Amino acid sequence: MKVSRAWLQNYFATELPDGQILADAFTFHSFEVEEQTGNLLDLKVLPDRAGYALSHRGVAYELAAALDVPMKKDPLRETLPNWPQSNMLSVEVEDPKKCLRYIGAVVRGVTVGSSPTWLKEALESVGQRSINNVVDATNYVMLNIGQPLHAFDASKLVQKNEIYTIGVQEVEEHKVSDKKTGIPFTALGGEDGYLLPEGTLVITDKNNGDKILGVAGIKGGVVAEVTPHTTDLIIEAANFEGTSVRRTAQRLKLFTDASARFQNRPSPELAAYGMRDVLALIQQVAGGEVEGVVDIYPNPTQNLPVSVTTQKVNELLGSSFSSDEIGTAFKRLSLSTKISNDTFTVTPPFERIDLLIPEDLIEEVGRILGYDRLPPAQLPPLAGTPDQARFRGIERMKDQLVEQGFTEVSTQSFAKKGDIVLANPLDTKRPALRISLQENLDEALAQAQHYALLVLPPGEKPKLFEVGSVFPKEGEHVELRMTEAPKAWGKDFPTFDNLSKANMEEYGNGYEPKHYTLAPFKPFSLYPYIVRDVALWVPQGTEPVKVLNLIRGEAGELCIKISLFDKFEKAAKDGVPAKTSLAFRLIFQSFERTLTDDDANTAMEKAYAKLKSEGFEIR
Repeated sequence: MKVSRAWLQNYFATELPDGQILADAFTFHSFEVEEQTGNLLDLKVLPDRAGYALSHRGVAYELAAALDVPMKKDPLRETLPNWPQSNMLSVEVEDPKKCLRYIGAVVRGVTVGSSPTWLKEALESVGQRSINNVVDATNYVMLNIGQPLHAFDASKLVQKNEIYTIGVQEVEEHKVSDKKTGIPFTALGGEDGYLLPEGTLVITDKNNGDKILGVAGIKGGVVAEVTPHTTDLIIEAANFEGTSVRRTAQRLKLFTDASARFQNRPSPELAAYGMRDVLALIQQVAGGEVEGVVDIYPNPTQNLPVSVTTQKVNELLGSSFSSDEIGTAFKRLSLSTKISNDTFTVTPPFERIDLLIPEDLIEEVGRILGYDRLPPAQLPPLAGTPDQARFRGIERMKDQLVEQGFTEVSTQSFAKKGDIVLANPLDTKRPALRISLQENLDEALAQAQHYALLVLPPGEKPKLFEVGSVFPKEGEHVELRMTEAPKAWGKDFPTFDNLSKANMEEYGNGYEPKHYTLAPFKPFSLYPYIVRDVALWVPQGTEPVKVLNLIRGEAGELCIKISLFDKFEKAAKDGVPAKTSLAFRLIFQSFERTLTDDDANTAMEKAYAKLKSEGFEIR
């Protein structure tokens, strides 16, 4: 999140230090600073604090605690007005679990135009573009206190009995198009191509056939866009369930400032403060009069008290903080605290939804008083001595395999089936821990044969091996698997699978690396390759290598690899003799240029002609 020092200064009576000192304060007490350029800071606000800290107010709150400097004002501690009930607006919320609170207001007689200079400069200081005074007001309040807001042009909604009706509901199955790909939606700014699938939470005009006005918590649509001709507004300050917003944003690949805040679950209480501030700012910069407000809040939230003792704080942190110091930390964070016999009972303010258990309070004490004050902790002794001799034996074994032309591979520990099934697998196709290396090694070999561009001698296959842990029900152990048996190296060579039971400490003690000559090094080409396949019928009994050599003789120097990838027999029938189908894959590549289709096609035509001249039938 981009934060302006000048904007933060509005919260303090004393002059703030320069950007670098602010960056240090955040780093040691609150947030990681991703970038600091002059008086603009880009803070990495993690999810545990994002519910209140994705705002200048939230950052100022953290800065006040870090620097131990009081804020001169806090908009979240100021009184809320008593709004008149609107006679022109009603709101229908379909699922109060998806929309925890919805506040709507009608403002009449606004003049939409350019924003005043101070408002433009504030938005531009954090990389926001000025649009018009109404939209800028909603964006400013969001960036200031963290509550996303939206303004609809009321004239583009339908009234029944002089009442607008806003709906908050999910897209239903019967509303999906014939192809069931979703309802088309054009977002503000003219971004189209979005298809809203079933279950998407949307804002609708109930009086106009549930016409979609916006995607809840993410972005409004062009249907009720505010323009210079707008005079009446419907303002939205709501709280949408975070998981629903995040899932929809991911499905639509539509990520906004609003969705970033809602998916981190700000308190529903914040919506009222957002409505208070945006109504005041709109009247300041665009005029108009508030006709009334509707507040749908069926299940008000309330933070519960959390208790912790001085002893527990010091036990967990390894510190020796006094009760006075701990009380000072809570005071710097403006946390309402009652103290009784070294027990602190904290009632978090509504926006601090992250303070739920004693450990949360202990973390607050540690970061505010300073982790640098914590004594270094001594790590517990290791249980046993590392088995270095056994490790060296395994390494010697690997060296000998490499000498024989094997290549070591390392595959993932997950498998399609196994004795241990993961509760939350990273890959749903591989939900278990492997009980053997064989399955993954076979796949690695198949990929090496299919994709490798190494030019191996005819008939030779890649030789692979793997050493790794497996997890059968009998217990975890280390296993060795190879794609083929190595040459005999003596009776002590571990040809078994379970290396955990092998006497690897003594293996290869007399081994000395051999000085052998490799095949000459050949670099990879920087240019892409072209693949061509050819399938043909040949008389039964024809050796594939004979056909391969015929193709190789015509394919030219650009053909760097030919391999047989398919073979099957067709029995004699109705006087037609038996025959064999062979399919070869040719790979063309140059070290000097990018090949064209014509290069490959020319070579293939020569190969086809040669094969036909031998009496073979191209399939």
